[in-house]
Amino acid sequence: MNICKFNETVEKWDVFEVEVPGKSDGNPFTDYTIRGTFRGKEETRTVDGFYDGDGVYRVRFMPSFEGEYTFTVEGSFSEEKHSGTFQAVEPSPDNHGMVRVSHTYHFAYEDGTPYYSIGTTCYVWELQAEELQKKTLETLKDSAFNKIRFCIFPKHYDYNLGEPISYPYEGTPMDSSVLTKENFKEYDGCPEGNHFDYKRFNVKHFQHIDDCIRKLMELGIQADLIVMHPYDRWGFSEMSPECDDLYWKYLIARVGAFRNVWWALANEYDLFPKKTLEDWERYARIICEKDVYSHLRSIHNCRPFYDHSRPWITHCSIQRQDLYKGAELVNEWRERYRKPIVLDEIAYEGNIQHGWGNISGQEMVRRFWEAFCRGGYPGHGETYMNKDDILWWSHGGELHGESPERFKFMKKIMDETPAPGLRPMAGEWDEVAAEVDESVPSHKYYLFYYSFMRPSFRDYYFDDETEYEVEVIDTWNMTIENQGIHKGKFRVQLPGREYMAVRIRGVK
Repeated sequence: MNICKFNETVEKWDVFEVEVPGKSDGNPFTDYTIRGTFRGKEETRTVDGFYDGDGVYRVRFMPSFEGEYTFTVEGSFSEEKHSGTFQAVEPSPDNHGMVRVSHTYHFAYEDGTPYYSIGTTCYVWELQAEELQKKTLETLKDSAFNKIRFCIFPKHYDYNLGEPISYPYEGTPMDSSVLTKENFKEYDGCPEGNHFDYKRFNVKHFQHIDDCIRKLMELGIQADLIVMHPYDRWGFSEMSPECDDLYWKYLIARVGAFRNVWWALANEYDLFPKKTLEDWERYARIICEKDVYSHLRSIHNCRPFYDHSRPWITHCSIQRQDLYKGAELVNEWRERYRKPIVLDEIAYEGNIQHGWGNISGQEMVRRFWEAFCRGGYPGHGETYMNKDDILWWSHGGELHGESPERFKFMKKIMDETPAPGLRPMAGEWDEVAAEVDESVPSHKYYLFYYSFMRPSFRDYYFDDETEYEVEVIDTWNMTIENQGIHKGKFRVQLPGREYMAVRIRGVK
């Protein structure tokens, strides 16, 4: 008897799911296989399914075209083969498909809409109390952020000594009552006292991850999933290769059909004491084989960069290596790697004891503008001291800094930038000059950023024929002053303040 549950219609680029009953004896995560094959007029894809507890298996698929599809689900999980038909319909206005690399250095959705990344980091926001999770989503809804980095595994680090709401595996953790702010480093990566079965997933943990990805999708936010990280007291960062591979395949089967997923193989790959470059390359091969949709892929550093020229890496996820320079090096990284440059950590606005977490809001905003005008994409984080140790960078909640409001203003400027985005151009030595990044420019669009320099005027000349609209942008005070239409050589008056920009657009 063909017993399976599914919806008869789904939007193009949305998640179609087939639910089927199957065997639950033994260990369903390792003992049985399940896969689904989906056939439409313009594509045929086969993907792995996964066990979701209580004798239920699921297969998820994202149709890339409109029209009728047929499917079959089979494997050792059941003696029966399941099949059916569904219709992929026109996507809703907010559904633009997956984000892809565009014009070498930039991003765009599958329908061609430009995507200008402006991200934030909240490592384990989804593993906090329900009320705090709701507050995080409310904050994100009212923000400029369209990407968020967060972990699948819980995190053990300064200000992160509490227990998460769930664990990714069945079992019990060590007694966290022994942890103090003084001795927490003794437990880094230490599995002693933990009793987890790394071959039996806690499906409720992953069901919650699914739900969080969906909620972010509804907000138009990309879920940049940090699949592995070294800040660990449960042994998740030191599992065997067999268990690592099982985890990767399970996660890809579960969330690979969500259009807003990005794969971040690691946060600070170089801090794992027991992982080698061959391990990371093996994980990359698993993604490239199992993720039939080819979501964006990156790997993040602490000190040395990974070799971002590796063909499986779609974009550079960068943590600055220099105390002073970060965004200033975007030009160099673009030339070296010829991929989009995403500065996922350019330090955090805050006041904690760590040097990576105590820059000012003004400095954060400066780094954002510097990165964007050099053709890169900046990322935010916030680490202000809190009596309850609730810091946005890890827990989410509310934002307290001065930079997020300025990002809303900046995002409007970004969204008004012609596709595919900006590239650095030759300018005066005290300015960051940018133009539209096209092989054959059709837009006369220029943006000049003066950072901490304070000119009181600047002369410009492009050609004798084109009329240009000139605007002076105060990136900190969030104002735009229109200085009219100019032609030939012209002078722009500036207020002699820091953090000013000039936008010059050809009048059509």
